[in-house]
Amino acid sequence: MSVHDTAVPHIPVVIIGGGQAGLSVSWYLSRDGMDHIIFERHKRFQSWRENRWDSFCLVTPNWQCRLPGYPYEGGDPDGFMLRDEIVEYLDGFNASFDPPVREGVSVTRVAPLADGCYRVETTAGVWTCGQVVVATGGYDQPIVPPYASAIAPEVVQMHSVDYRRPAQLPEGGTLIVGTGQSGVQIMEDFHRAGRDVHLAVGPAPRSPRKYRGRDATDWLHDMGHYAITIDRHPDPVKALTQTNHYMSGRDGGKEIDLRRFAVEGVRLYGSMAGAEGTQLRFLPDLEKNLDDADRSYCGIRDQIDSWITAQGIEAPVEPPFQKVWRPEVEVTQIDCAALGITSIIWAIGFRPDYGWLEVDCFDPDGRPLYRRGVTQVPGVYFIGLGWLNTWGSGRFLGIDEDARYLAEQIAAQALIGAQAAE
Repeated sequence: MSVHDTAVPHIPVVIIGGGQAGLSVSWYLSRDGMDHIIFERHKRFQSWRENRWDSFCLVTPNWQCRLPGYPYEGGDPDGFMLRDEIVEYLDGFNASFDPPVREGVSVTRVAPLADGCYRVETTAGVWTCGQVVVATGGYDQPIVPPYASAIAPEVVQMHSVDYRRPAQLPEGGTLIVGTGQSGVQIMEDFHRAGRDVHLAVGPAPRSPRKYRGRDATDWLHDMGHYAITIDRHPDPVKALTQTNHYMSGRDGGKEIDLRRFAVEGVRLYGSMAGAEGTQLRFLPDLEKNLDDADRSYCGIRDQIDSWITAQGIEAPVEPPFQKVWRPEVEVTQIDCAALGITSIIWAIGFRPDYGWLEVDCFDPDGRPLYRRGVTQVPGVYFIGLGWLNTWGSGRFLGIDEDARYLAEQIAAQALIGAQAAE
């Protein structure tokens, strides 16, 4: 452990990451007059500006955008902002209080010092600080399976982070791998463009969109679903590891039933399992994955039905769910050349990168350990991660509550440090 160098500039709080999570903490620290700085390796809100496809829109309604002191006040609270509208909203939030962001500065190392402070090494110099907020999110490293390197070079490969529009990919068929929110929406992009689409269906659950006269998220909000904390969740392991439910905000919001896309010509396979040259392999789990997604879908409908009955609410009744398609056979191997597949888009997620954080706050698998973002290491915090406290923690809905709580903890820790110094 190093010793505090008094010649190095010191600042009470360093926030690493200039997205909505980092700036939300900054909003509360600014309000309370606590000196701090934000280091952002690119530009603030970079992922929204540069890492979203052209037709991208929110999956949750606009009314859920509730950043500190800056709730959505547009004319379409039940709509779904497009990419450029999201950036405009975020820029407005930034302008509402002028946070102390240093853009184009990467943090390369954070290490504890003997006096309880932290040394923060960056591409713009070295600082020390009393407390550190990690607001880098979980989208540092795009995931591509190891066997991708064995795929024939004539098949163009791209990760969803680099996808913008179907015209980026060569003519011919495209295989999208993954059915989280990104995968199914990119699949629809290609389908609407009249392209030949193949989809490797993973175990992601799905959700209704509009149900019994309202958006399903409105019902769930009224039911208190989004207020459930991770320590009160009936299945916290599932909550932390399960892929987000897929649906869409496109065209005013709609649900995604992959069976209907199959009827319309999208070819579905199970989870992708391997590849060699132009040969691609899949697990025989397509029907199971479709059934599991539908079970999640119907489960949410049942919860809403029970709530409506218990509350005596008058709401239109909808017909029961029916499967419009099922696979007659599980296709477990295909040849790209024979089917005319010229490209693959990997939509199987990201991994965080905390290699620069030399603090003992991780489990054996490298996942940060915390309660409501507060680690057991004094002065080290996380924000902007899924289920930091509630379902909304990694989304616009819950950032305000999480940021307010962390700001309170930061102030309390600062007081402890001041009293110890007396």
